[in-house]
Amino acid sequence: MTQRYHLARAHEITPTSTYEAHSENYARAPLVGVETGAVHMALGLSTLSDGHVDLHVHSYEESFFVLAGEPCLDLDGHAVRLRPGACGIVPVGMRHAWRNDGGEARWIDMASPRPRDATQPPDTFFLGPAAATDADTLDVRDPRNRHLFVLGDEDMDLDRLKQGAKVGAPTVSASMATAVLAYSGIAVKMLVDKRLDAQLSTMFMVDYQPGAVAHAHDHPFEESYYMLDGVVDVVADGDRYTLEPGDVFWTGVGCIHAFYETRGGRVRWLETSAPQPPDRHSYRFERDWEHLAGRL
Repeated sequence: MTQRYHLARAHEITPTSTYEAHSENYARAPLVGVETGAVHMALGLSTLSDGHVDLHVHSYEESFFVLAGEPCLDLDGHAVRLRPGACGIVPVGMRHAWRNDGGEARWIDMASPRPRDATQPPDTFFLGPAAATDADTLDVRDPRNRHLFVLGDEDMDLDRLKQGAKVGAPTVSASMATAVLAYSGIAVKMLVDKRLDAQLSTMFMVDYQPGAVAHAHDHPFEESYYMLDGVVDVVADGDRYTLEPGDVFWTGVGCIHAFYETRGGRVRWLETSAPQPPDRHSYRFERDWEHLAGRL
């Protein structure tokens, strides 16, 4: 049977120069893609140090989450200065470019559908250098930034969310954009979905409280997990691993997987899924069907 999951350790991840004819000081490490068995997505770690990536378009949609630095994203002619926690979606066919004027910037990028390989027609088209324009500071209340969002340190604090935000708070107005799903000691904050105009994938942040468990289940879509903080155990198709910051895990359609926090600490990871989950039956929990089998 083809393995339905993939693990990459942090020490194995090394970005290399990419788009050399159309960029300066840009590097990327592929984390998930055709080589790992993925069908619906590709995941990568991008770095940019005092350089740029020329204006270009993709025939796939691309989401991102900034890990470090303050890269500038030119999205359809509007340049915005990003910061750690900033995220967003580049819709299919939308022209965009990256630049960075200071120290190293790092971000996770996710593409869906999975980009084509070298034997297929191209799916990325370069348009030349982007215009040298001043970049606005990211303002998520500005409707022109409808494809962008930013995750603040307090946005997954459940106690703070009970109080609500003040009218003049410098964040988006109360809506699903400010909602956090909490269950079984797990908090989930949606970052990129249809709200930002993503059509083919989702990106969200997951926080585990001490002792939290996600019981064995599978999905009709693929998922990736980029570890940010803490340590968690994952079981995939019966194999058990321990994930630490910088590690990457991927599960394919039908891979039965579970997560366990067993060390008494908090855990955080960035998660993506593709295709977008259906309205119903996104999860198939083993224990629910075992319960039925026991009653028959």
